[in-house]
Amino acid sequence: MRLKDKVALVTGASSGIGAAIAARFAAEGARVAVNYRPGSPRDRDAARAAVAGFTDAVAIEADVSRRDQVEAMVAAIVKEYGRVDIAVLNAGIEIKKGFLDTTDDEWNRVLGVNLFGSFAVSQAAAREMARQGGGGRLIYISSVHEDIPFPEYTSYCASKGAIRMMMRNLCIELAPHGITANNIAPGAIATPINQAVLDNPIAFKNAVSEIPLGRFGRPDEVASVAVFLASDEASYVSGSTYYVDGGLTQQVTMY
Repeated sequence: MRLKDKVALVTGASSGIGAAIAARFAAEGARVAVNYRPGSPRDRDAARAAVAGFTDAVAIEADVSRRDQVEAMVAAIVKEYGRVDIAVLNAGIEIKKGFLDTTDDEWNRVLGVNLFGSFAVSQAAAREMARQGGGGRLIYISSVHEDIPFPEYTSYCASKGAIRMMMRNLCIELAPHGITANNIAPGAIATPINQAVLDNPIAFKNAVSEIPLGRFGRPDEVASVAVFLASDEASYVSGSTYYVDGGLTQQVTMY
């Protein structure tokens, strides 16, 4: 029970990596707030079904790209549990579009959820952590594409690169409050966001050929790193990016 009685918020936690992290946190004794996006009955139902299976959890609807909804979400968690100890900034989207054809709306949608959402939620959570005392944990779910170019996904790469730099800055700025900030950068993980590749034999074969371990990762393998970073075992860890990518980053940087 490495997270016993800790209060954790996981954004975008109705599926994929976020759902796996929420489940692992709950199994480790945390009280978990499972965030899901508004306007999606599927996400709402998945979030509610998840928390029904946890010992102590709530499902909270909020659009992380909206400051008012973010503030209301964190306030609701504090009202429910009295504090917030861990924030996992996982909510993210991507839009495949050539750079020359990307619209302002598409750019702003991706940056709004991925970058502004990470900023707004972690700021609201960190303010509460600083107010309550005792430190806290900010865990950003970035991507190998904070380092590796990804043609036709420029907005996504820009958002992830910016998250990395924000995390590195915050590890210094928030240290006096005992708040650590770290990044997890997943590679190819078997989640809904990669379903098109998983369902296409040729695309899947091409993707796997670039991964030294020769397979896609599992969401629970990312969740294992998140549990470590959220636990007391990582009390002296801050400002780092942890790649969960089967060696992909090293393979790409060889050439």
